[in-house]
Amino acid sequence: MSDSEKKALSGLTLDQLVEFATESGLPAFRGKQLHSWIYAKYARTFDEMTDLSLEVRELLKSKATIQLLKLAHLEVSRDGTRKYLFELPDGKFVESVLMSFDDRPSLSACVSSQVGCAVGCTFCATGFLGFKRNLSPQEIVDQVMSVQRESGQRISNIVYMGQGEPLLNVDNVVHSIRTLMASVGIGARHITVSTSGIIAGIRALSREGLQITLALSLHAPDDATRDVIVPINKKFSVAELIDATHEYYEATGRRITVEYVLLAGVTDSPEQARELAELVRNLHCNVNLIPYNPTRAEDGVVTYARPSLDAQHRFRKIAESTGKTVTIRLERGTDINAACGQLHNSYVAGP
Repeated sequence: MSDSEKKALSGLTLDQLVEFATESGLPAFRGKQLHSWIYAKYARTFDEMTDLSLEVRELLKSKATIQLLKLAHLEVSRDGTRKYLFELPDGKFVESVLMSFDDRPSLSACVSSQVGCAVGCTFCATGFLGFKRNLSPQEIVDQVMSVQRESGQRISNIVYMGQGEPLLNVDNVVHSIRTLMASVGIGARHITVSTSGIIAGIRALSREGLQITLALSLHAPDDATRDVIVPINKKFSVAELIDATHEYYEATGRRITVEYVLLAGVTDSPEQARELAELVRNLHCNVNLIPYNPTRAEDGVVTYARPSLDAQHRFRKIAESTGKTVTIRLERGTDINAACGQLHNSYVAGP
């Protein structure tokens, strides 16, 4: 049996691993041993599973593999950020990022939920890829496991802010969250799901009873601007999104994170800062400002510019006027292809 025909075990739940063991003619407790080796000990091969007999290991080798994702490319930033490009079994590619911060000991992983993206935000490199397909729960979880195996470090926080719109793949995203909680040991309060504003998805997530953080990629306080830079706004207006986030807070008690990209001359005016402050005045939220990380369109033209530091801090000061906590994102990996889609685009396009 070729590796492509074998069962990929990494990313499976405990119940799925027990089922695999019993279907393979092994006792159920072998599934629990597999679960421990994969999730607690980051095993890369069956030969590392020393509490399994040689006979059992050979049986497993004939039926299954551990590694689901193939590392196609890795870039490491001066600040320690690691940007991964993984190749999926069907030959498509997906990105993940491992981030560390000087002011905290924990590590954060940014994972993708789709190959490409259908939302088409005009400032995002992933939008140039178009939508290819949803990722399975297993493929989402195994980004985390593959990063842990490669880095040899345990991840404490997960953000669904990589390629794709998580709430257009909400069932698989929720499944992956539950696996990350149960198998990888990451608490719900250490998981953030970002959305460009899929209202049905926000409501579906509200019903799951998960204590995760919802991040709304707002990026503009008015419909006219948002219609241009986040085209899906034509389906879900700013007012409707704010109402949906109020509903999410009421259902979960979890404070919302409002993400706002600063594009010079497009979203960074003092008037827009005042509009943003008023828009979120009554929302239980924090605001995270994201200075634009330039990405090149397929024709090589840079579509937007990054505001000056003075403009960034002026915007933040005004946006704080109604009492919200407003921060400017601490950037990681700016010396590598760290923005969503950049590594994928450059790798596929070649030198």
